[in-house]
Amino acid sequence: MHHYALTVIGRDRPGIIAQVTEILYKLGCNIADSSCTLLGGQYAMIMIVAHPTIASKEEMAAHFAPLEQVKLTAFVRKIDEEAFRCVGIGGEICMISVYGADRPGIVYRVTKELAERQVNISDLNSKLVGSEERPVYVMMLETILPDSISEEEIKQVMQHLATEMKVDISVRSITPVEL
Repeated sequence: MHHYALTVIGRDRPGIIAQVTEILYKLGCNIADSSCTLLGGQYAMIMIVAHPTIASKEEMAAHFAPLEQVKLTAFVRKIDEEAFRCVGIGGEICMISVYGADRPGIVYRVTKELAERQVNISDLNSKLVGSEERPVYVMMLETILPDSISEEEIKQVMQHLATEMKVDISVRSITPVEL
């Protein structure tokens, strides 16, 4: 199998996922992983897709050129087969939520503390909510703790940071469910 990272971005509207996945379906691609979200009025999606015979980035990208006609931009990157692997979750999963007055540095400060402790961030989402007069920054992180650090230790680090930054930070463990 040949694996590709496919990124598509464009002004939000209904049907974007259907258009992109129709192309993938007709090509005979398998979607191995995906994340799609709305960012400031732009719809952004990234997928890891696999195909048994399309072996070049250029050939794969050519199939997405028609999306330009509907104001969607697609980028394709070939993933080195030696580097591709399905990654299993190897540690305790914790959800970290951050709420506070919007200002620069929130993402940096929280992720820096996690990185210094080798905590892997598997998902990060942020939104500005509230009103124009009183914007509130909300950030949700799904993290994977290394065996060397406990949920309690991360709670202590995040509590210290919350006090320093004057934001609310909560940490809670998530029990994975096998389907």
